[in-house]
Amino acid sequence: MHKRFLLIVILLFTGLLPAAYPQGVVRGFVYDHDNGEPMLFVNVILKGTAMGAATDEHGYFSITKIPPGEYVITCISIGYDSIFEPVTVREKEMVTRKLFMKKNVVSLKQVEISADKEERKTQVQIGITKITPREIRQVPSIGGEPDLAQYLQVLPGVIFTGDQGGQLYIRGGTPVQNKVLLDGMIIYNPFHSIGMFSVFDADIIKTADIFTGGFGPQYGGRISSVMDITTRDGNKNRWGGKLSAGTFSSKILTEGPFKKSHDDEQSSGTFIFSGRTSYLNKSSRVFYRYIDEDALPYRFLDLYGKGVITGSNGSKLSLFGFRFDDRADYGLISDFRWRSFGAGSNFVLIPGNSPVLLDGTFAYSNYNISQQEADELPRESSINGFNMTLNFAYFLGKNEIRYGIEAHGYRTNFTYYNYVKRKLEQIENTSEFGAFFKYKRAGKKLVIDPGVRIHYFASLSEFSFEPRAGAKYNVSETIRLKAAVGLYAQNLLAAVSDRDVVNLFYGFLSGSDELPDEFKGKSVTSRLQHARHLLAGIEVDLPWRFDLNAEAYIKDFYQLENVNRDKIFDDTPANSQEPDLLKKDYIIESGIAKGVDFTLKYDYQRIYFWFVYSLASVNRDNGFSEYQPHFDRRHNINVVGSYTFGKKLDLEASARWNFGSPFPFTQTQGFYEYLNFQQGLNSNYTTANGILGILYGPLNEGRLPYYHRLDISVKKTFAISANSNLEITASITNVYDRKNVFYIDRIRGERVDQLPVLPSLNASLTF
Repeated sequence: MHKRFLLIVILLFTGLLPAAYPQGVVRGFVYDHDNGEPMLFVNVILKGTAMGAATDEHGYFSITKIPPGEYVITCISIGYDSIFEPVTVREKEMVTRKLFMKKNVVSLKQVEISADKEERKTQVQIGITKITPREIRQVPSIGGEPDLAQYLQVLPGVIFTGDQGGQLYIRGGTPVQNKVLLDGMIIYNPFHSIGMFSVFDADIIKTADIFTGGFGPQYGGRISSVMDITTRDGNKNRWGGKLSAGTFSSKILTEGPFKKSHDDEQSSGTFIFSGRTSYLNKSSRVFYRYIDEDALPYRFLDLYGKGVITGSNGSKLSLFGFRFDDRADYGLISDFRWRSFGAGSNFVLIPGNSPVLLDGTFAYSNYNISQQEADELPRESSINGFNMTLNFAYFLGKNEIRYGIEAHGYRTNFTYYNYVKRKLEQIENTSEFGAFFKYKRAGKKLVIDPGVRIHYFASLSEFSFEPRAGAKYNVSETIRLKAAVGLYAQNLLAAVSDRDVVNLFYGFLSGSDELPDEFKGKSVTSRLQHARHLLAGIEVDLPWRFDLNAEAYIKDFYQLENVNRDKIFDDTPANSQEPDLLKKDYIIESGIAKGVDFTLKYDYQRIYFWFVYSLASVNRDNGFSEYQPHFDRRHNINVVGSYTFGKKLDLEASARWNFGSPFPFTQTQGFYEYLNFQQGLNSNYTTANGILGILYGPLNEGRLPYYHRLDISVKKTFAISANSNLEITASITNVYDRKNVFYIDRIRGERVDQLPVLPSLNASLTF
């Protein structure tokens, strides 16, 4: 099977090798003059012509099919001085330039040219939100420091299940169905137990692309969504950093050159390092004594480092590593912890005589999680392995061809006990291989983006053929219609209980052959999880600088795998007459997620406003009954606003309000004495002492109360020198102290709420 897959890849790529350009090419990189970081989404055009391109996530641009002649390269970006550089183009010649843009101290209120507006016309952009550090800082800085987790919670289609122990569910998909990449490296858990913090330091993020559905064939192995995060390279011109301390956490960041370039033709080397720790378990005893005697039981440590060598032509090699730790200790109730570490490298290569841009990644990641509860039955899970990618990009004016290959190998080790104390365990080695091709063609009105992915799951000996496509039609300068469709497959699955109101333990499993042979009367021919995506939307540029985006979606999860929490028999010949539901380790489910998201945005000068309303429905079918999973929130509203003021524009106030309709949960109907018959036939039920058993009601037919919360923050900036600022941030979480439920102790009948009102103060010094 491996040989068949290799043959398919060779045939695919042989037909994709681009021919030589009959005309000229101008390509290169655009950098920020102050720090040397690549600049994204900058318009690069040849003055007086319609030929041009926008820079990508590497700051790279390529203008092709240029007739021989004399031209002027023009770079335009709001907030920067425009660049005008003469260039001579000859037939079949490639001209490479490194361009540096300086920030403009003059206000550009009248400048209307925007790479973002141009990108809306030439990119499909459905089911995706592109995030930069600027957007992250618009959301109230809970704890004083902006964080990606806080911004993700306000995105359309994203449901967050709680401040403590919560998870993010994206348009009906579970966390394990979301692929998280950090500089191309797979991250298995991007969020801490206290839901206001991710493992990513916002100050090192360059971009974060959040695909909520309908994503292209360059991403494989997941059936719901993708979070693709890239970090900055570090300052090429000077050493600097940031020190931060507050009531929630403290942080140190440092960056700078270890090999400084004295001119544009020399190579350079940079580094960036970030370390962050939380001490809420200690500080909450001092600042928030009104919570309870045990305080807030959370603490974490995040470390990330990266070194980059950039060549004279813009090619670069990056080496990076991370360590993330998390612990939530609820005393006698539960002791939960996880640890993750990894390292890797990626590269961007500009071949001297080829129009193709190459990039690739090789990385290793390890994740371990454990939970000890009052029942003294440990839950443990680990996953570790490598991922490797090699991608090619070929530009044809505004059109482009992209193709690549991927390999992923990992090992899972899992131990779990279901609600009848039956032990479930798995140790599995898994490998996957993928290849993709996509083509984007941008006409005056119509943009099409078809592609295909071939994915081979070696442990199950299964191929998955996954066609995907997107399209946009520019009805006018202000109205655009868009759509996307695709097939998706994955092997990895999680083991959490839909009966739990809050899931701290999120174990990982590899797909198994131990599945029922039939589902709803039909033969099961695949051991994978499968989904179909269909998205449609409209973009409207409204008057007064408002932007409206509306998207409807359907995710048909027509085959899902789940741990069989109702297993009570071993799958042996002696139990051949027992139904699969009572003896198989895993069961099959199906599901439908559908909804519509509305986003209204205003972002001009001092004011930022963001309004999102999501209407959604998520259903699951296990073959015997239908139910709504615990993250089925029908209505969700997020309102975010920020305003910059003061004579020196050194004050900023921001607020966020979230409203959500109730989550479903499984109600408790009663209790009984549970006898586990540990001695088998020798057990004497007349004298044995049982344990407390719980009689559950119908799965998730109850509903929790409504959720809503208001957060605010105010930030004051003091300029110390040209490169140094002091920021003081005061914030309040849950301003009006809404009692949002966290969980209910089924045995005691006690309700525990989410975070109460939490004021915080933070000071940070950049230098």
